[in-house]
Amino acid sequence: MRAKKVMSVFTSLMLVAAMTACSGGSGKSTNAGGEASAKPTTAANTPGTEVSPEASASAEPTNATPEMDFDMGGKTIKIVSWWDMTIPEDNPDNIQRQKNLKELEKKHNFKVKYVALDFGEYQKKVVASLVAGEPLGDIVRMGKAYMIPALTKQDLFWPVDEYTKNENAFNQEMTSDFSQYNGKGYGFSENTGNLISGIFYNRTLMKKLGMKPLQEYVDEDNWNWDTFSQVAKEANKDTDNNGKLDVWGLASSGFLDMALASNETDLTVDDKQNLDDPKTLEVFKFISKLGAEKVARPTEGGDWKEPAQFFRQGNTLMYAGADYEASGFKTDMKDYDIGFVPFPKGPSASTYHSVESSVQFLTIPKKSEHPEWLLYIWEKINDIESIYEYPKQASLESTYDNEEDINNAKLVESGMRLTNHNTFSTMPYYDLLGELNKGTSASTVIQKYKAKVQASVDAVYKK
Repeated sequence: MRAKKVMSVFTSLMLVAAMTACSGGSGKSTNAGGEASAKPTTAANTPGTEVSPEASASAEPTNATPEMDFDMGGKTIKIVSWWDMTIPEDNPDNIQRQKNLKELEKKHNFKVKYVALDFGEYQKKVVASLVAGEPLGDIVRMGKAYMIPALTKQDLFWPVDEYTKNENAFNQEMTSDFSQYNGKGYGFSENTGNLISGIFYNRTLMKKLGMKPLQEYVDEDNWNWDTFSQVAKEANKDTDNNGKLDVWGLASSGFLDMALASNETDLTVDDKQNLDDPKTLEVFKFISKLGAEKVARPTEGGDWKEPAQFFRQGNTLMYAGADYEASGFKTDMKDYDIGFVPFPKGPSASTYHSVESSVQFLTIPKKSEHPEWLLYIWEKINDIESIYEYPKQASLESTYDNEEDINNAKLVESGMRLTNHNTFSTMPYYDLLGELNKGTSASTVIQKYKAKVQASVDAVYKK
């Protein structure tokens, strides 16, 4: 695999660095800003969207900003996030970023300071500082849910569209799609990686049950809601003949976000409820049918972690989750071969998708002077020739042993969509989902909740 090549390159670079040091060359480096995964894991409480630590693998930068000459007068640029964004010296890409920053600091006369705030207090502190006109940093990480439109309509941030065109340094979707408000983009990132979500499955259990490999459905382009439901039902077994199921096909059907994205729709579009959309109706019918037919494993009264705990027991075939959970499964389920396929394609969809409901990105408050300089610096730190062939290569190859699983992850990552219910604090999201999971008809749920959904939108957009 490519990982062997990566290790070979890394080892070679370390040898070169050692030889340079022995010959009297300078080997100093300075910490640089780079994004890490912002999703919660067992080891680190850092909620938010997942962001890849690797840069784009493009060999040549696209639309790179021409060299600029400016002096920042010794300014300290504060970069604020809910984790320490100092780049670790863990791979050649990050070592190059650190070198780039050191050169930029010298050339443009500035320093960087990373400010890490506790996630539990982050939103309150950052929002209060922005509204008071005293932002905590020059570059500040924001969650879309509480920034757009609530804060952008107060003109608190610089639009960044014209400064983030370098495809080798910035995720183009982050600016042109995910952080849009009134035709302008307000967020940026230094990489091209997106969150990966889909279906984890127990390949060992699948083989034990004598079932058709799930990968074959994907290969046949026949992995859709119907075949998914069929597989889940087939795996529901009473293996000891005591009249009760002891093997289940599906850990939970509480995956409304994934289902919406898989059919290329959402509960809202801009400032309007979208429950009347035929695509949304299809989603509601799908989840309602799963509930009415009692396809998913029933809850035992646990919290939101329960479906993943069910999956870890080894007696449940499929679990809908995100890639930040993969390493935990690999650690906790050593006796099982865990595979990954996309969330099944909806009837109105053109391809497979992952989904993010809590996307976050970097921003520049209006109080920060010279946004063009800040973004130029950010671009030049991250405009590197990566040793990786694609985003998230290192993490994917360390997590999955199967090339098909990696290809599936790459496929959904490239088609990530957003759901926006977290923008609206009064959105009856869980009430609505609970009714669908009980098997309440889609039409009944739509009629009951569409006015409530619109009211939750109005509370934000008309405030």
